Amino acid sequence: MALFAAARRAASSSVPVLLRASASSGSHRSAVLLRPLAAAVAPPKPRAMPFSSAPATRPSSDAELLSVIDSEIKYAEDCDDHDRVEEIPENFPFKISDEKGTNAVTLKRTYQGEQIEVVVHMPSLVTGDEPDHDRDGEDEDTAGDDNDEDEGQKPEQSSIPLTVTISKGDGPVLEFTCTAYPDEVIIDSMSVTQQSGDDERDMIAYEGPDFNDLDENLQREFHRYLDLRGISPRTTNFLHLYMINKDSREYLLWLRKLKDFFKQ
Repeated sequence: MALFAAARRAASSSVPVLLRASASSGSHRSAVLLRPLAAAVAPPKPRAMPFSSAPATRPSSDAELLSVIDSEIKYAEDCDDHDRVEEIPENFPFKISDEKGTNAVTLKRTYQGEQIEVVVHMPSLVTGDEPDHDRDGEDEDTAGDDNDEDEGQKPEQSSIPLTVTISKGDGPVLEFTCTAYPDEVIIDSMSVTQQSGDDERDMIAYEGPDFNDLDENLQREFHRYLDLRGISPRTTNFLHLYMINKDSREYLLWLRKLKDFFKQ
C-alpha cells in the first residue's frame, strides 16, 4: 500500500510539469507521456490463482451412484430377512459364533472327548430362474433326447457348504468338506491332518483316495459318523435359514459402507 501511495503522489506532482510540456510540444507528445503515468497510477489487477480454493463438487456420476445405493438400501430395509432372528431349536447341538462383517459362522461342540468345529459358508440359492443365455440352443440340444436322460437325476437344490474338523487332543485331525441339501448331507472330500507344536496342521503324506472311490460301506459309515456328531439334515436345515438371513444382514451392511465411502 505504501508503494501504491508513493506512485499516486509522484503522479500528482508531475501533472503540472507535463501539462506545461504539452503546451509546447503538442497534444500527441502529451498523450505519449501520460500513457506510462496512467499505468503507474492504475491499481494492480489481482493475479489469477492456478487452483481454486473452493470445495470441489461431487461428480455427477458419483451422485447418481449414491442415489442408486440409497434406493437399494431402502429396498433391503423393507425386506424382512435383514432383521429376522431365527430361533435356535432347543436340541440344537452346537454353539454358534457369528461375527458381523464375515461370510461364515462357526459351530463348536464337544462330543465324547472330541472337539468338533464346523465352518458354515453362505448358501448357494437356486431360484429356478435360468438366464436366457443358458437356454440358448437348449431346444436343439435336447430335442429327441428325453428318453436318454437319467431318470434318477435330481433337480438342482439350494445348498450350504460346510467344513467339519474333528480332533482328539494333540492327535490327527479329520477334516470333511460337505454340501448340505434340504434332505441330505453329502461328503465331498475327507482328509487327515496332523497338528504340530505351533498349532499348524501339516498334511500327512497320503491323504487317502477320493471319497467317492471308497467302498460304499465305508462311505455309508462315514455319513453315519457325522450324523451322530450333529452333521445331519436336522441341523443343516436350520443353518440354511440362518445363513439366508445372515446374507441379507451382511448385504445391507455392505451397502451402508458403500454409501459412507461415496458421501466422503
